[in-house]
Amino acid sequence: MSQLYVAVLAVIVLTLLAVAFYRTARVKTKTDYLVAGRSLPALVLVLTLLTSWIGAGSLFAGAENAYENGFAALWQPAGGWLGLLLIYFIAPRARKFAQFTLPDLLEARYNQTARVLGAIAILFAFTAITSYQFRGGGDVLHLIFPGAVSSNLGALIIAVFVIVTTAMAGMSSVAYMDVAIGTLVTVICILAGPILLAKAGGWHGLHAALPPQYFQVFGNYRLSPAGVRESAAMGFIRAMEFLVPTLLLMLGNQVMYQKFFSARSERDARISVVGWTLGTIFLETLIIAIAVMGRALYPTGEVAMRPREIIPYTARHGLPAVMGALLLGAIFAKVFSTASNYLFSPATNLVNDIFVRYLSPGASNQRVLLVSRLAVVLLGCWAFYQAVYAQSILEKMLYAYTIYSAALTPVVLAAFYSKRVTAWGAVAAIATGTVVTLGWDSPAIKASLHLPPILAQRDAIFPALLAAVAAMIVVSMFTPPPPPEKLAQVAD
Repeated sequence: MSQLYVAVLAVIVLTLLAVAFYRTARVKTKTDYLVAGRSLPALVLVLTLLTSWIGAGSLFAGAENAYENGFAALWQPAGGWLGLLLIYFIAPRARKFAQFTLPDLLEARYNQTARVLGAIAILFAFTAITSYQFRGGGDVLHLIFPGAVSSNLGALIIAVFVIVTTAMAGMSSVAYMDVAIGTLVTVICILAGPILLAKAGGWHGLHAALPPQYFQVFGNYRLSPAGVRESAAMGFIRAMEFLVPTLLLMLGNQVMYQKFFSARSERDARISVVGWTLGTIFLETLIIAIAVMGRALYPTGEVAMRPREIIPYTARHGLPAVMGALLLGAIFAKVFSTASNYLFSPATNLVNDIFVRYLSPGASNQRVLLVSRLAVVLLGCWAFYQAVYAQSILEKMLYAYTIYSAALTPVVLAAFYSKRVTAWGAVAAIATGTVVTLGWDSPAIKASLHLPPILAQRDAIFPALLAAVAAMIVVSMFTPPPPPEKLAQVAD
């Protein structure tokens, strides 16, 4: 059976390498590398947006959430669905702006300080997201080759593969690899879902095998850390701690904006959001359902101690050999794709927002391409270092989402929809959101604040977000309004 898994992985790896080499030959300029020559049609945009959004965050963190909480885990992806409804109106504005990175937008609407702080916040958030893609990919390889590949060695293998292929062709490579990966994952999940449901005894068997709270609105979110059942209000608060970071990451996501910047036209950008929304709702619901079915089939044993592995574990042990190999291969490809997207994105920040902007404004295309590839390698190594110490993908995901959500999303939305937020208001928001998140997630700093337990047990999203928005509003009130030429940069 191991030969079947090796064959499937080999086909996937060779296909991805072929796409990377082909697209590399077509990369000639900075625009080709960073935004695929602004040539991506709507269909390619749909698949690359879908594939980059659904990675280890859904397949491992979301699955871990579903294993522990049942269908209440849908609160996590629901934040993204709500965000997509709003993005439909943002996408044409983003394509009209048509630059290279999100900090381009921050400088155009605010100032250079906002640009630099935004780039720093993105580096923290996106390398963290990349790190748990490496961890998830390492888990997949460990499940396929348990005696030969440890989880850390698997993470190293996928890190090297991601770094090399991403460095080769940039956005062009990432987007067109996503087309193949998105199609593969969607088809395999559609086929696997009914097979696993039948194996679990259908809907009736699923109810019989699982606790009743797995089918309730707030699931186990109503349980305190000590295991005591609390009020529905506390369940709602915990549900919002999953929904809000996902919503705000979606609204301010640089990976998304870069792909809108890469669109062939404003119309292609808007059309792509419709397909992305439908695909995301369908596929993420199916992923949560597969994880819940896996919980019913495998409530104990190795996977109970590492619930993040429930989907690849179910693929390995709960599906026919060919189907299981294809699903494991699809998960590997998905993790690879998301890692490529979130590794490539901060690399463009280092190159476009720091190297080209401040160190070498007149750099040739060849020099920019060389530095871009070097940035991918360096950030990939940093992400791998984080992966080695990421014990919980779910916790790492919430940390990354919170930094981005609190520090960047408020100022990005204000750039498009507020004429009163000032440059220094944006700077204050980015700095405050980043600092509060980092401090809140530091046990030593949190302990020094002597917070009451009801606050100390909460995730950082609400304190960080409220502090960032308050800083943006207060500082904007006491600083002069932005000049007309700044507002014109992002006007309709």
